[in-house]
Amino acid sequence: MSDAGRIGDMETVNSHEVYANAWMTVREDAIRRADGSDGIYGVVDKPDYALVIPLEGNRLHLVEQYRYPLGLRRWEFPQGTAPGRAETAPLELAARELREETGLSAGRLVEIGLLDVAPGLSSQRGRVFLATDLTGGEPDREQEEQDMRTGWFDRSRFEKMIASGEVTDAQSIAAYAQLLLWEKD
Repeated sequence: MSDAGRIGDMETVNSHEVYANAWMTVREDAIRRADGSDGIYGVVDKPDYALVIPLEGNRLHLVEQYRYPLGLRRWEFPQGTAPGRAETAPLELAARELREETGLSAGRLVEIGLLDVAPGLSSQRGRVFLATDLTGGEPDREQEEQDMRTGWFDRSRFEKMIASGEVTDAQSIAAYAQLLLWEKD
């Protein structure tokens, strides 16, 4: 058997796109497992994203926006992908997302981690950046972000927001855990 379509312990037998828009594609892959049995995977392909933790002293800068699939407004760290499913260098994307969503620019932007969004159904991965030495400016939001609000929160308040369910964005919570571990080094 050829390894051309082999990924790990599975072989991709066939793949076809079932849906696409400006943000993602959905494909269905016929696969063969290591034991020879057949199966299928539905996969959401999205470009990699950048998530930025803006930190000033003991304060974190968050954005709040309406998340249509949930039907709720949610607080989270600034994060996103390049328009049109374009691939953009992670550091460049992080600086752009920070500026676009908050108006902030970072004098120092350091990559501190990597996150897999939903590895059971999506190929998307995210790079986590810590932004410090911040200067203010005007946000330049995309059309979908026009309802976005921003705010500074001290770390103890942010942790209480996680504990109370006010912050539920998995990427933001995981990124904060990466920040805590990064600070220990």
